[in-house]
Amino acid sequence: MTKMKLLKLLVIFVNISVAATLPEGTSQLLIVTSDSWRSNHGVLSRWEKRGESWRQVGESVPVVLGRNGMAWGRGIDGKIAGRGPIKREGDKRSPAGIFELPFLFGEGVADFRYPYRRMTRFSLCVDDPRSRSYNRIVDRRKVSADYHSAERMKFPSGLYRYGIFVAHNPKRIPGAGSCIFLHIRKPGGAPTVGCTAMRQKELVQVMRWLDPRRHPLLIQAPREAIAPLLPGKLPLTKLR
Repeated sequence: MTKMKLLKLLVIFVNISVAATLPEGTSQLLIVTSDSWRSNHGVLSRWEKRGESWRQVGESVPVVLGRNGMAWGRGIDGKIAGRGPIKREGDKRSPAGIFELPFLFGEGVADFRYPYRRMTRFSLCVDDPRSRSYNRIVDRRKVSADYHSAERMKFPSGLYRYGIFVAHNPKRIPGAGSCIFLHIRKPGGAPTVGCTAMRQKELVQVMRWLDPRRHPLLIQAPREAIAPLLPGKLPLTKLR
């Protein structure tokens, strides 16, 4: 057996042996991979569990990530998932890890089957770590204005015309990062300040595909770090 073949077998063995155990009932995954921790572009694919196997649904689509790449975020267990950079507020990195997707959002009335929140000119996502509303989307008319920094959820650029809220830092640890979404990318495809963005048509397709009965999750990391986050029977070769 050649050294190359032996190396490939070793990689497959390691990937399967450290495979993640996902929450019971999860049978839809959004998986985002990039070339490295510093890469600000990646690929998103959709996966469904059928029986005991995972199969890709549709074609993979290009996405843009944070300007400075990715860093480990705090996902479903609230802990850092591995070795590498750790996400902080304002670092312009997209979070890596396994994340729940609590709801969709947008500017108009929608007919998605997934939970949906309509944004208005009063909707803000608070990114001030000192605020009691940190890492939450709020109606500014209904909360105490104890924040000095917040992001408008409805503004002329239209980047949030459609979006998916990512439950990064669900315990709202001050300074660990906030207001992470899947949203519409800028026309020129410029990197984000920490979100994951794609073309509107592809984002809406993802939003219509999501089924709350399947408890979907987002798994996101560079190729070198993603294997331990994936279920064991997902064909890793399609992610490379």
